[in-house]
Amino acid sequence: MSNQIETVISVDLSNRNKTTVFWRGVLAFPVVVFLGSFTPNWNAGWEATGVLVIPVVLALLVRGVYPSYVLSFNQALIEFETRVTTYVLLLNDDYPSIERNPRVTVTLPEIDGGKALNPWLPLVKWLLAIPLYIVGVAYALATAFATVIAWIQTSFTGEYPAWAAEITLGTIKYWNRIYGYMLVMVTDEYPSFKL
Repeated sequence: MSNQIETVISVDLSNRNKTTVFWRGVLAFPVVVFLGSFTPNWNAGWEATGVLVIPVVLALLVRGVYPSYVLSFNQALIEFETRVTTYVLLLNDDYPSIERNPRVTVTLPEIDGGKALNPWLPLVKWLLAIPLYIVGVAYALATAFATVIAWIQTSFTGEYPAWAAEITLGTIKYWNRIYGYMLVMVTDEYPSFKL
């Protein structure tokens, strides 16, 4: 098993529902509001939705252990956020369930109670992740551009372009690796910069 978060998404390239693709922003609104309800501060941003960070940092610093119940919550929330992102970015037509969906899975690395993690690294991971964020913003902009083109094409033809799926899927996986390193802190291994 890898030392990074693994993201597996089943992408639908053909036979897409043109109506739901066209109205995707409206259809996704209720589930986006539900996802946002996990954020105590609406200004915290989409990418920081409700993941528990401070309890993890304190537990790693003081006890050297990652609490299993926090790990389960963070995994479930990142997986749900990935399902919502997959739907909003048109990768498939499955409305994001609040329960697990085998078509979108996020697997965290085995951390054995957190004992293999450096207890002091969480204090500086946010600083070390700055280059990752800069590259991630460039990937996010490319994904936004690809999604607009894919939205137009899929709305008219029912076929999602494979090149757009590759960019979008790679970006989602990239950001999940960053979350695993810097936000959820399930690995001390620095993520790669490639999609």
